[in-house]
Amino acid sequence: MRRWNGRMTAVVLFAAAVIFLAAVTAAGFGFSEEALVTDFSRKNLEPGGAYLFGTDWLGRDMFVRTLTGLSMSIRIGLLSAGVSSVLAMLLGTMAAVMGKTVDSVITWVIDLIMGIPHILLLILISYACGKGFKGVVIGVALTHWTSLARLIRGEVLQLKEALYIRMAQKLGMSRWKIVWKHMLPHLFPQFLVGLILTFPHAILHEASITFLGFGLPPEQPAIGIILSESMQYLAMGRWWLALFPGLLLVLTVILFDVAGESLQKLLDPGSAHK
Repeated sequence: MRRWNGRMTAVVLFAAAVIFLAAVTAAGFGFSEEALVTDFSRKNLEPGGAYLFGTDWLGRDMFVRTLTGLSMSIRIGLLSAGVSSVLAMLLGTMAAVMGKTVDSVITWVIDLIMGIPHILLLILISYACGKGFKGVVIGVALTHWTSLARLIRGEVLQLKEALYIRMAQKLGMSRWKIVWKHMLPHLFPQFLVGLILTFPHAILHEASITFLGFGLPPEQPAIGIILSESMQYLAMGRWWLALFPGLLLVLTVILFDVAGESLQKLLDPGSAHK
C-alpha cells in the first residue's frame, strides 16, 4: 500500500482547486441571463432555503449574481494573466540574451512600472483603453508582468553559464535556437507557476478597480459592482449583499494560490521523495 505523502496531498489540493474554479466558471456562463432578472415580489429577502444568498433591492438572486460575477472575474484573470505571463517570458528572455543595451532598456521599463503605485497605473491604463472588459484585461496584463520577467531574466542569465549552453554556442547554434531548444524547457515550470500565481492578483485588482468605478460597466454582474452597490445598503441591515460575494471572492483567490503552490511542489524534483 502506498504511503500518503506531500506530493499526493499536492495533487489532491490542485485537483480540488481546479475542479471548484472550473465549476464556478461554468455555472457563471449558465446563469448569465438569470443574474439580470428582477422580481420586486421577492426583493430584500434574507438568505434561506429558496435563495441561499438572499435577494437584493431589485429582487435579484444574489447566489446567481455572485456565481456570474466570479465567473467573469476568473475569465478576466485567466486572459490577463496569460497575456501578462507570455509578455514576461518574452521580455525577460530578451533582456538576458540580447545584450546590454536591450537589457538596460527592459530593466528600466520594469523599474519604471514597479515604481508607480500599482492600482493607479492600472486605473490609468484601463481608463485610457476605454474601461469595460477590454480595458480591464489590458490594464491588468500590462501591470502584472514585471516580477515574473525579473525571475525569468535571472534564470536565463544563470542558464547562459551552464556547460551545455556553452557547448551549443561553440557548435554554432544560433542564439534563439538555444533559447527554444535548451532554455524554454527549463523555464516552463517557472512560467507555469508564475502564470497561476498571477491569477489571484489579477482577480483582486479587477475587483478593486471595478469597485472604484474604473473597471467593468455597472450593468455587468461583476463582483466589484456587487460589492460597490451593496455598500449603501449595509447600514439598513442587509449584510448578506456584501458578505457572501466577499467570502466567495476571498475563497477564489485562496484556491488559485493553493493551486499555484501545489503545482510548484509537483514540478519541484526535490519534492519527489517527500
